[in-house]
Amino acid sequence: MAKDTTSEKKQPNKVAKWFKDLKIEFKKVVWPTKETVINNTVVVLAVVVGSAILVGLLDEGFLTLMRLVYQQG
Repeated sequence: MAKDTTSEKKQPNKVAKWFKDLKIEFKKVVWPTKETVINNTVVVLAVVVGSAILVGLLDEGFLTLMRLVYQQG
């Protein structure tokens, strides 16, 4: 029975140690500047819009091709 109480006492220490380690690791993180975040967001949005336009054009092109194929058949 003594082992159960010692293992229960060790659990909060492990959790507390994990949070202390987490705090230490967060201090090591190099957070991006506001300008970097804005620039990266603009790039991502531009790529998404460009991809959407490309997929839309391909869709229209294949739709036109399919209409031509079925009209002749």
